[in-house]
Amino acid sequence: MTKLLLLFTLPLYLLDQWSKSWIVANFDLHGREDEVIKGTFWLHHTANTGVAFGMFNGTQYANYAFTFISLSALAFLIWGTRTNMFPGKLSRTAVALIVSGIFGNLTDRLFRRHDDGVLFGGGFLDGYVVDFLRFDFGFPPFNPWPSFNVADSCVVVAAILLGIASFVEQPPQKSVKS
Repeated sequence: MTKLLLLFTLPLYLLDQWSKSWIVANFDLHGREDEVIKGTFWLHHTANTGVAFGMFNGTQYANYAFTFISLSALAFLIWGTRTNMFPGKLSRTAVALIVSGIFGNLTDRLFRRHDDGVLFGGGFLDGYVVDFLRFDFGFPPFNPWPSFNVADSCVVVAAILLGIASFVEQPPQKSVKS
């Protein structure tokens, strides 16, 4: 598992934080959008204190609730890893991706300040998650798709991998005591 954490979790976490810092440095919050692929893909800088699809964004205790949920998920993943809940390469890869996504967005929630987006400049739990990738595929429900980031992508890919793993990986065998 350590190899997967070093191979996937750390590089993806660093990519997530680097890309968010680059966006914060180059795009004003809720400012301009740069079209990368005409009519389909844009870069921009938006703040999200909620979860997927912007649900609960801006609510009073969102950062507290989602920080608690993130830490609980990490505790569950640690427990699950130690109890061999994730027996195969696919499920362990998914865990490495989820951990990357959790740490990426949790770092923002804990340390990214609203006034200028500087990492490690804000008050504890006063931050926001930087979302910056926006797609519009031109047909419902994909027009436009809610903004997201690298960490969000890691979590989505991990969920898909866990779904596949639940069908193709054998559950761990329980030892029978005689």
